[in-house]
Amino acid sequence: MKKTIVLLLLVGLCVFQYIRTSIPDQDPYTMTDYSRLHPVKVERVVEGKEEEQLISLVKDAKGKGLTLSIAGQRHSQGGHTYYKDGIVVDMTSYNKIITVDQAAKQITVQAGATWEDVQKAINRYGLSVRTMQSLNPFTIGGSISINAHGRDIRNGSLISSVDSFRLLTADAVIKNVSRTENAELFPLALGGYGLFGIILDVTLNLTEDEVYRESTVLMDLSEYVGYFRDEVLANPDIKLHIGRISVAKDSYFTEALAKNYTVERSLSLSKYNKLESNEKWVAPGKLLFNLNRSTEWGKKLQWNLQTYFFVEQSDKIMSRNNAMRAAYEFMDYSQPGANDQLQEYFVPLDQFDSFAQRLSEIVKEDKLNLLNVTIRYVSKDEEASLSYAKDDMLALVCLFNAPLSEKGQLKMKESVQRIIDEVIAHDGSYYLPYIAYPTVEQFHSVYPNYKTFFEQKRKYDEDGLFMNYFYENYGSEPLREEAAT
Repeated sequence: MKKTIVLLLLVGLCVFQYIRTSIPDQDPYTMTDYSRLHPVKVERVVEGKEEEQLISLVKDAKGKGLTLSIAGQRHSQGGHTYYKDGIVVDMTSYNKIITVDQAAKQITVQAGATWEDVQKAINRYGLSVRTMQSLNPFTIGGSISINAHGRDIRNGSLISSVDSFRLLTADAVIKNVSRTENAELFPLALGGYGLFGIILDVTLNLTEDEVYRESTVLMDLSEYVGYFRDEVLANPDIKLHIGRISVAKDSYFTEALAKNYTVERSLSLSKYNKLESNEKWVAPGKLLFNLNRSTEWGKKLQWNLQTYFFVEQSDKIMSRNNAMRAAYEFMDYSQPGANDQLQEYFVPLDQFDSFAQRLSEIVKEDKLNLLNVTIRYVSKDEEASLSYAKDDMLALVCLFNAPLSEKGQLKMKESVQRIIDEVIAHDGSYYLPYIAYPTVEQFHSVYPNYKTFFEQKRKYDEDGLFMNYFYENYGSEPLREEAAT
């Protein structure tokens, strides 16, 4: 009898697991990205290994009327790295460090190298990257293709750190691209989401590694902008900064943490420049973040713990390279049927309070599961054709947990479009690497240079060889029709 009960339980568990995972986002035979929203069959995935191989691939795909999409770690969430029935070029194996020029403070790397690779290569020379995401597992090619930004508040978005790069174009020609050579392509391919060719290697301008003292201040959210202007931007010794907003019920959008990294010139870099891992507490971190996803008290617990550890444990000393190696593995989430989804909204400093208020109201009204909000700063930089930094901006980086069902995604899309309307009303912009919830009209309003960008896409890739779902959603209709033909 006991054996029968155990057998029935095992069968029931197998059936439950089959039903739970027999949904499109769990299909191992399809290609998707971090969003898991649009899994499709692709023709094949090709690892980028050497230059001549990639040139042959471009010629072959063009000759057969296939499309190419370029992928790194595939953490963009809007289908930027793949396309139905196309070839995906996986660049993660194309990852050599080519040269480090200590005197010139430059590094040249293949596009599939990660920021982790770069940090390891330059740390011994007392050098550091100027701008990158807060996390370091992403590829250099992917980061410059989305024109990333991060905790650095002095060096703008990533395009300002790029000296030059080599681009394999749709006509199978490799072009050296800089602000003086093939200059028209520079602002198109940087922040161009892989639509102008395969970035082969990149030369980045670096800065000095430094010793920082980390400090965190807890404040009312209403005080944040004044504090940031008067205490952070006005102090040239504060080089990195990040803010956090509470999403816990008792302090929802009323409390904020401001974390600063201030230069300590009296301390020797050699005592602090050993690269450290920030993944020491992955298991408890995952548990805490899962509680944050599923319960209100989990959100409160996370905020209280953040407040304690960040504020009470201030004055930690670290190198710049270590400060730019934030933990991330605790956020990994792969449960069937739901996923964490990023959205990022930029507003000028004087619009921040009003926009944050409206954002908090929409999240409540639409019952969105908002897990985390961080605040970043990026200075005005309109060099990229699709620039999001049309003013000195504060960004609200919002992490939501949302169902992947058709009904759940329709609700999420409607809510994001409400938020984008507020972004537009507050003279702001939103970040394009994330899920394509905004309407075409909203995209046109926030990115008024879209027409020139897509005209240039047509000029450099008239057959639509380089294709992805960002282009499918927002690109030129005539070119899409020609590519299909």
